[in-house]
Amino acid sequence: MSALLRLLQYSKPYRVRLAWALAAMVLYGAASAGVATQIQPILDQVLPTRDRLGATIATILALYLIKGIGGYLSAYVMTDIGQRVVRDLRNLLFTHILGQSAAFFSSQTTGKLISRITNDVAQVQQAVSETIGDLARETLALVGFAGLLFYYDARLAIVCLTSTPLVVYPLVRLGQRVRSTTRHSQEALEQITHVSAEAFSGHRIVKAFGAEARETAKFEAASHRFYRTSMKVTSALSTLHPLMEFIGGVAFAAALWYGSQEISGGRLTTGEFMAFIAALFMMYGPAKKLSRVSASLQQAMAAAERIFELLDTHSEVRERPDAPPLAPFRGAIDFRDVHFSYGDAEAMTLRGVTLRVPAGQTLAIVGRSGAGKTTLVNLIPRFYDVTGGAILVDEVDVRDVTLASLRAQIGIVTQETVLFDDTIAANIAYGRPSATREQVEAASRAAHAHEFIARLDAGYETMIGERGQRLSGGQRQRIAIARALLRDSPILILDEATSSLDAESEMLVQDALSTLMRNRTSLVIAHRLSTVRRADLIVLLERGRVIESGTHDALLARGGAYAKLNELQLQEEPSDEPERV
Repeated sequence: MSALLRLLQYSKPYRVRLAWALAAMVLYGAASAGVATQIQPILDQVLPTRDRLGATIATILALYLIKGIGGYLSAYVMTDIGQRVVRDLRNLLFTHILGQSAAFFSSQTTGKLISRITNDVAQVQQAVSETIGDLARETLALVGFAGLLFYYDARLAIVCLTSTPLVVYPLVRLGQRVRSTTRHSQEALEQITHVSAEAFSGHRIVKAFGAEARETAKFEAASHRFYRTSMKVTSALSTLHPLMEFIGGVAFAAALWYGSQEISGGRLTTGEFMAFIAALFMMYGPAKKLSRVSASLQQAMAAAERIFELLDTHSEVRERPDAPPLAPFRGAIDFRDVHFSYGDAEAMTLRGVTLRVPAGQTLAIVGRSGAGKTTLVNLIPRFYDVTGGAILVDEVDVRDVTLASLRAQIGIVTQETVLFDDTIAANIAYGRPSATREQVEAASRAAHAHEFIARLDAGYETMIGERGQRLSGGQRQRIAIARALLRDSPILILDEATSSLDAESEMLVQDALSTLMRNRTSLVIAHRLSTVRRADLIVLLERGRVIESGTHDALLARGGAYAKLNELQLQEEPSDEPERV
């Protein structure tokens, strides 16, 4: 019930609509009971004497009209409320997920997160839009019919309703089974979404390694699991109909036996008994629907619990409630005894890193894979928070300012360029949506992207596909650089921005990066030392520690680890002389 009550909290903004829906449900229930009240006078008065035939027909028609109007209005308004609640819940869930830290996304899969937003919310949608409305509407109808039964003959009503407790225990047990199997079913559907998303996004590798059969087998296994759990849910739901049929038969048999005794004793007329039986039979429809409603609610609650589990997951990177915005960057970025480890990992990724990057200068970070280079720069925009020590921008701890103001002053270009399935213009203006076309073109010219964009049929309005798949690697990288140029942030992070490009593309991108880095404070990560020779300061990371720092020439003169790394890379570079066979 806690999940249901929490779900109903989202309907508070629509209290007025709920009141109208409730009024329509009362009309529906009253009209349903009113139809049953006409049966006794029809049998005892209208049919034998034809007295008040016209009035009775008019009354019945009016009651059915009122019932229809009440049913339509209650269903429509409740569906409207349900759709609004589900819309709000889906929006809240998406915003909540997007606001999580990088650590959260590294522990979750995209397919599973999408499944929560689509499959789980869809399961809740049916409950909120239809099931809760049916619950209230049919409950009111049942109350009306039960009132009629007691009005006609209280003792006979008690006899018929003695079978009611027989329904409760099986419904509770079935509800528990439905809830459990529905949760497993949603998990299986989540796995289907995950396997599909992974296979589709990695389709090139799947095809290159001839792994179609393996991916298909994984999908079929997930699909079969979903089939099995769905059939368990179906098995539990299918038990409800024969159970309700049996309970209804028991009630009818008890009413028939007791009613015959009352009629023979003259304590009950045939018309009253038939009206009682009619009301009893009319109760069967709402009672049967309520049994289905109970099962549907259990299904929805299983999905709601999964949604609330995610909503109750809070980001490790939190903004302080009273955090002020960060003032425009002017001084320096300071790393003061920075320590960091991922999650529960015992080994520290960074160990006591202390650095100072004055405004306008370039810091190059080099080292082997796994040394902690990317982790170090990811701490500046607070994708993660330091485990120990502090990072200060102009002597202000980055944890003490708003995330929006901090990240607004940082531009990022990474090796794995992230673009969106939109136009080229929209991707360039992603960090500055208000930019004019002239500003977009100016940024693309500076990034050496305008030339290839102009050659496209649709120019800047060209759709580039998911993750920019319709562009080459160099073209995607130049779009990313244009995006960073247009954002015009004073702090720039370049994470292996040219490592995967060919020589011609790298030359263009390097020239674009030189333009981008001008008059900015830049932190550059590079494997190739040739790309960082002009940096104001180069630091060499090894196992999370700074083991050497200085300019390129000074580090070479020292003859330490940096000089050895440089010598190794020079040996690996291809010779200009033709290869001898």
